[in-house]
Amino acid sequence: MEEILKVTDLKKTFVLSRKQQITQKCGKYKVAVDGLSFSANKGEIFGLLGPNGAGKTTTLRIISTLIKADSGDAVVDGISVKENPDGVRAKIGFLTSELKLEDFFTPDYLFDYFSNLHGVEKSVAEERKARLFEKFGIKEFAHVKVGDLSTGMKQKTSIVISIVHDPDIIIFDEPTNGLDVITAKAVTDFLKELRDSGKTIIISTHIFSLAEKICDRVGVIINGKMTACETLAYLTKEKPLEDVFFDLYKKEMGEDA
Repeated sequence: MEEILKVTDLKKTFVLSRKQQITQKCGKYKVAVDGLSFSANKGEIFGLLGPNGAGKTTTLRIISTLIKADSGDAVVDGISVKENPDGVRAKIGFLTSELKLEDFFTPDYLFDYFSNLHGVEKSVAEERKARLFEKFGIKEFAHVKVGDLSTGMKQKTSIVISIVHDPDIIIFDEPTNGLDVITAKAVTDFLKELRDSGKTIIISTHIFSLAEKICDRVGVIINGKMTACETLAYLTKEKPLEDVFFDLYKKEMGEDA
């Protein structure tokens, strides 16, 4: 398969506040990502699997150019996040559960605004909006203010806004976090459709069933380190993914199996 993302020896350390030092019972510094390397191929769903605080979100933010790594690099379709972050942004769509849409605006306005921001031709944007709004059931809520939408509808709106420019690589941080089962299924079905159309999907999750349902390959992150990176079929050939994860976790943490 054709490699479209290559992450090499990423490292990122944060300076903690006094309160964080107390609550996390650690020193002044937190190593969030510790020499992380992996790659993703065109037309696959690659999952970063790990517990909260493992470094998944930090890794995705570095790839998405939202924060800078202390060292290492990520190359997206031949473009370095260090050397050409603007070029990377044109190639990707990024959605995080922390994305907060302004309550005053409507889905229709936001789609038009971000389409224009990405330089999408008006006729193309209108066709894309009609198709995505119909698919996600946003059409009848297109002119309702975001503040009056349900949680699920806000998430659906966030998804379509993140892909207004039809990116080749789509990055989702915890894509089903906080969603009801119907909305979650709509999201996962859409991710698989995107994959089947040739897009590359990178997700982070701590949910084993989600990774098993949609991922082609999985990278297991523990304490900012990649402890395994294989196809899902290889990882689960002898035992469920959850058991594989806890075996790796115990080994990394120095616990008895």
